[in-house]
Amino acid sequence: MQSPILENKVHDVASVFTAENLLREARRQKSIPEGDIPSICILDPDGDIADHFIRTGQASIHPHWACYHTKLYSFTHDGIEYGIIPHVVGASFAVLVAEELFVSGCKLLISMTSAGQIVPIGQPPYFVLIEKALRDEGTSYHYVPPASYSHLRPALLKSLQGAFAGASVPVLEGATWTTDAPFRETAAAIEYARSNGILGVEMEASALYAFAQVKSKDVICFAHITNRMAQIEGDFEKGLDQGSHDALVVIGLTTKRWKMTRDG
Repeated sequence: MQSPILENKVHDVASVFTAENLLREARRQKSIPEGDIPSICILDPDGDIADHFIRTGQASIHPHWACYHTKLYSFTHDGIEYGIIPHVVGASFAVLVAEELFVSGCKLLISMTSAGQIVPIGQPPYFVLIEKALRDEGTSYHYVPPASYSHLRPALLKSLQGAFAGASVPVLEGATWTTDAPFRETAAAIEYARSNGILGVEMEASALYAFAQVKSKDVICFAHITNRMAQIEGDFEKGLDQGSHDALVVIGLTTKRWKMTRDG
C-alpha cells in the first residue's frame, strides 16, 4: 500500500499559504518595521553558538524579524554580519523558518546541527559537509517527488571544494540520514544507514535541501558529529563553549568561499 503522505501532492503548483503573507500579518500585529535581515543566516538547533554570542554580549535581537515562533539574533564575526536562530529542531520547523528567512532578505542559509555517528570514521567531535541526506522525514515530500536522497545543490558543492583544506578542525564530506523520530533509531535502521555509507544521523538536512532545490536558494548543511547516540558515558561533548568556536571556523570558511564565488 502506498503511504498516504505520498498521495495528493502536486509539486508544481504554488501554495495558497505563503511566508510573505504570514510575515505581513506578524509585522502588523507586532508593529515590526519592514527591513532586511542579514544576508547570511545560521540555523543553530542546539543553540550553543547563539548562547555563546548572547552570553558574551556580542549578539542582539534583530529589529526586522517578524516570525511568530523564533527570535533572530545578529552578530558580527570576522567583519561579517550574521543572523542566527537557535533551537530550530526538526525538518518541518527548519523549513518553515527557512521559507521566512529567504523572503526577509537572507541569501545564504547555513545549518549547523548536532548529529549522531553512524559510520565510525573518527573520534567525535568532527564536522561533515552534508552532500546528500536520506529522506526519512515528511517535509521534503511536500516539495519534491519521492527519492531516496536530497542533495546539496551541485553548484554549491562544487564551490566548496577545497574550502576546508588545512582548517583547524576536521571537516569531512558525505551523506547523513535525516529522521523525524530520533528515539526510533533502531539497530536495523542504523545498520541500513551504515550499509549505505551514511556518516551521521540528524533531523533537518533532507528537508532543507528539498526546499532549496525547489526555490533555488543557497542552503548548506553541516552535521557536527558529537555523539554515539548515548551508547557510551561521557557522550555529546563538543569542546570549548560547547563547540561554538569550532563551528564558527567552519561557518567562516563557508561564508568566505560563498562570497568569493558570488562576487566573482
